[in-house]
Amino acid sequence: MPRRKEKLINGEYYHVILRALDNNLIFKDVNDYYRGIFSIYELNNANSVTIQKRRKSRIAFKKKLKETGGTRGTTFVEEVDQRYKLVDILAFCFMPNHVHLLVKQIKENSISKFMQKFGGGYGRYFNTKYQRKGHVFMDSFKSVHIEDDRQFIVVANYIFTNPVALIEPDWKEKGIRQNSIKKVMGFLKKYKWSSYQDCIGIKNFPSVIQKEFLMENMGGEKGCKNAVLNWLKQKKDMARFNSLFLEGG
Repeated sequence: MPRRKEKLINGEYYHVILRALDNNLIFKDVNDYYRGIFSIYELNNANSVTIQKRRKSRIAFKKKLKETGGTRGTTFVEEVDQRYKLVDILAFCFMPNHVHLLVKQIKENSISKFMQKFGGGYGRYFNTKYQRKGHVFMDSFKSVHIEDDRQFIVVANYIFTNPVALIEPDWKEKGIRQNSIKKVMGFLKKYKWSSYQDCIGIKNFPSVIQKEFLMENMGGEKGCKNAVLNWLKQKKDMARFNSLFLEGG
């Protein structure tokens, strides 16, 4: 994954998207999603990490998933040393062909380093599993700088509601038509491959995110739910913030 020309700023927040090459599927089954989420946790490290060789960690991780039924409260086995962490991940959403992240850069060039590690690490896993060669992701990730609190909340809502497209394919352009708002909210509440559950009080992947700043800005768990609900109801206003969404995602 080539290096980016623009310089990202330490201490600032960014909406980041990494998309599959040619919009191919990058998560074909539940194990791919688990591997992807495990990767954004495990590879958020300035040191060299090779997940495939960490047999003891993998066995313990799989045991934990089996114990929890692969559903609620998955806590990763080994804590990432905070001294070597590259970014703070405040929110994420995994879709079949792309990944959304809300991140804070905490070291020089650390977002680019993190995305390179994730893209390369998950790409090798994917190619090995599906016996393929070549690039898995597009040449570079996209990012947009979040400039104020309003934009921060808008991006969080956008990331949390991205899975709606799986049951309402054209909702970003036409609004929700095929399902009730209540049904859509229920769908988001059950969607496992996002940090939304952890932000509304359902333990899912609590080790992955640093949610304190986000929760403070959204008004806690109840505020997060209400913000997402209002976002769905006021879909018509999204056009004002298109530059933040990296559309096509």
